[in-house]
Amino acid sequence: MIEVLRTNNAVRLNYAVVLLERAGCEPFVADRFMASAEGGISAFERRILVPDELEARAKAALKELDTPPPETNDWDVDPE
Repeated sequence: MIEVLRTNNAVRLNYAVVLLERAGCEPFVADRFMASAEGGISAFERRILVPDELEARAKAALKELDTPPPETNDWDVDPE
């Protein structure tokens, strides 16, 4: 197993897991239950691991993690 992401941001972590699952990368979240040891202060980063042979696919899938969403203009929406 190889680490592809380390974060203490719960939203980023969950979104990364979704992206990796969609890509078929079989993600494993290490240190998920550290909150019970740290008291819920998010001091320890959680790590996402994937099988070694899926590292390239996982890194490609995680590029979407930092891509900003497309901008939409509310005034361009057809009211019908």
